[in-house]
Amino acid sequence: MIEEIDLQKVKETAETYYRDGDFYCSESIVKTIRDAFALSLPDDVIAMASGFPIGMGNSGCACGAIVGGIMALGMFFGRTQGKDQKVQKAMDLAHELHDFFQKNHKVLCCQILTKGMTLGSPVHMKQCIAFTGEVAEETARIIARELEIKVKNGSRIIDVR
Repeated sequence: MIEEIDLQKVKETAETYYRDGDFYCSESIVKTIRDAFALSLPDDVIAMASGFPIGMGNSGCACGAIVGGIMALGMFFGRTQGKDQKVQKAMDLAHELHDFFQKNHKVLCCQILTKGMTLGSPVHMKQCIAFTGEVAEETARIIARELEIKVKNGSRIIDVR
């Protein structure tokens, strides 16, 4: 496990994956978090996020960025055995990430967040790239806090407790 995480780098990396067309929002976040925290998980975890962009398979439902963030939290705090009470921690942290996004944007519905935008237009891309970076950064902040990993933002050390 790593000893320190740079939130600015996490944000910029996720945004770059999306901006450059390498991955969509949910995939960008899962890949960024996996790599930033040096998890030895296969690329299959990124593939698992491939159905969530554009509001769950282009249906306009839940924002793919928030879904990717919740998937990334599950990589750390999710359960692998039935009836494991560890699930409550994963659910609590997912709720925290949900509330963070909702507080900043009022809704999580992709259709509402992108209302009036043309898919792939500069204004759409700018917004979704920003959402991707924002959610990746907050997801990394939550993980670091829970695992007591030192956090910096650029060159500045910060306290995430």
